[in-house]
Amino acid sequence: MVTTIQINENTLLLLKKLKEEFEAKSYEEAITKLAMQRTKNKSMAGSLRKYYKNYSTEKMIKELQEERRKSGRF
Repeated sequence: MVTTIQINENTLLLLKKLKEEFEAKSYEEAITKLAMQRTKNKSMAGSLRKYYKNYSTEKMIKELQEERRKSGRF
């Protein structure tokens, strides 16, 4: 699901800076990386953990994003 949010110019500038610092391809990727740092890489997988037991959270996110890209929803 894609969601649009409204942010002010200052927040956009911060997101652009984060995107550069993380060398992210998208704002979503930059936000995800920041969130993972802030949660000290605790699992954000929720109920998906039972299907991806041996996966790191980053690997799981990458695979899910790839599936979305292939399906044309990205």
